[in-house]
Amino acid sequence: MENYSLSIKPSALKELEGFPKKIVQQIVARIEGLSLNPRPPGSQKLSGEEKYRLRQGPYRVVYAVDDARKVVDVVKIAHRSEVYR
Repeated sequence: MENYSLSIKPSALKELEGFPKKIVQQIVARIEGLSLNPRPPGSQKLSGEEKYRLRQGPYRVVYAVDDARKVVDVVKIAHRSEVYR
């Protein structure tokens, strides 16, 4: 299986700045894992959109997968109470 490249929106990176350092490390590790498997166990497709979500504690990573270009685009990273707004 070929690895996917990762693309993270600048707004998603900015959202990480306010998180605790330990959580940031865990989220970054999960995002890096998406390059090997863009649909890991526990990820769910969002209804009505061509995006997926990945859980990391109380935080969510929302991302899109482009299989033709082999790219994973991270769109949003936020607390679960705010991520879907």
